[in-house]
Amino acid sequence: MNTEKKQAEFGSRFGYIMVAAGAAIGLGNIWRFPFLAYRGGGGIFILFYILIAIFMGHPMVEMETAIGRFGRGNVAASFGKVKKKYTFIGIIAVICTTCIDVYYVVVGGWVIKYAVAYITGTDFGVDTRQYFDGFIASPVEPVVYTAILIIVTAFLLFFGITNLVEKVTKFIMPALFVLLLVCGVWAIFSSEGALEGLKYYLVPDFSKFSIKMIADAATQVLFSVGIGWGIFVTLGASLGRDHNIKRDSMWVTICDTSVALLAGFVIIPSAFGAGVDVASGPSLIFVVMTQIFDDLPGGRLIGLLFFVALIFAVLSTLFTIIEIPIKWFEETVKVTHRKATVAVSAIIFVASIFVSLGFGLLSMVKLPWLDVNGIAFYNLYDWLDTFTAYLLLPLGCLLTCFYIVKGWGFNGYGKELTADGRDGTISTLHKALATVIIPALMILILLNCFGFIK
Repeated sequence: MNTEKKQAEFGSRFGYIMVAAGAAIGLGNIWRFPFLAYRGGGGIFILFYILIAIFMGHPMVEMETAIGRFGRGNVAASFGKVKKKYTFIGIIAVICTTCIDVYYVVVGGWVIKYAVAYITGTDFGVDTRQYFDGFIASPVEPVVYTAILIIVTAFLLFFGITNLVEKVTKFIMPALFVLLLVCGVWAIFSSEGALEGLKYYLVPDFSKFSIKMIADAATQVLFSVGIGWGIFVTLGASLGRDHNIKRDSMWVTICDTSVALLAGFVIIPSAFGAGVDVASGPSLIFVVMTQIFDDLPGGRLIGLLFFVALIFAVLSTLFTIIEIPIKWFEETVKVTHRKATVAVSAIIFVASIFVSLGFGLLSMVKLPWLDVNGIAFYNLYDWLDTFTAYLLLPLGCLLTCFYIVKGWGFNGYGKELTADGRDGTISTLHKALATVIIPALMILILLNCFGFIK
């Protein structure tokens, strides 16, 4: 009870929704979603993505938020509130998110570098790939930009996620949406063939339907909506009893999904208009998009706006995903929030140096990954990405469903979700989603991860 009274709370409903949405709206929405939508058949992928966001993403946000508000502590402590033995579910989330932090800050540093490059008028050359590869292979410059990003994030987190971070996010989230919208409209009206790309993006072609497409769409929802990370458990711990979790979760899901769809609206028509194939991974925004912007009228300005929008996306995500291990460290080691922030930020920075050097000096270092096709070897970045995105995130969601159904039970969960009936009831559909549908989708993602789905 004393812990609950001391728990800081968000100052406004809008502030919470912006922080919660911003936590999931990050680079994964910008480079991963457009590529998967492009490869998955455009409109048909979008259709199933929206359906999965509604029937998997939204109820998972509700579940995680209710666990957090009931637990009133870090992710591990919140899962252990009902029974201590379930603490391990939260520990998996902390491990997963910390691993994501380690490589996410590296790519975030690249974003700052490119924003600076557009401000200073840097020439990326004819071969934008060569410029990008040369930069990330440098042993010093990428590390410097990563350090800048971590210092800014840690400074803002010094004051707590319900204080300065909430105020900053109230500005950067609407700004992110507006900047992406401007970039998309500009690209469509400036590029020949962009309208054809927009048609491919929006109109479903059911001949492109496949089980793998569903698995990819479900995987992307984990990123776009931010489930399985412990994000909403952490934020829910600072949510007042007066908040309607069902309603707030709906708005968080709408915001996250809208930005993902908007990222595709910017990139896919632009790529069609420029006759460029959409690539996977970071190269999409650092190689492909810079090439496209160079060919657009006013491309320098639109490129600057695009990378400023990405900085906002990076920060809005880092605020929460770094707060997750910080809060666990603070409450487990029993130190102040500022000491925990410094310690965790330092650990993430040191680990990120090895990831950064994995593109240059340590490029020969490869880690094994076993799937149905045999053993593959990945660099540090790709291994961490695969380990977290395709293994730990779906595992975390699967365990969360088990916790709701068997550990906490629908009666206890329903009381917290609905504030003892004030905000409605749990429907039969909701119970079916947590018991059958969502676990089935998680198993599908895991089968896809290990190569069982072609």
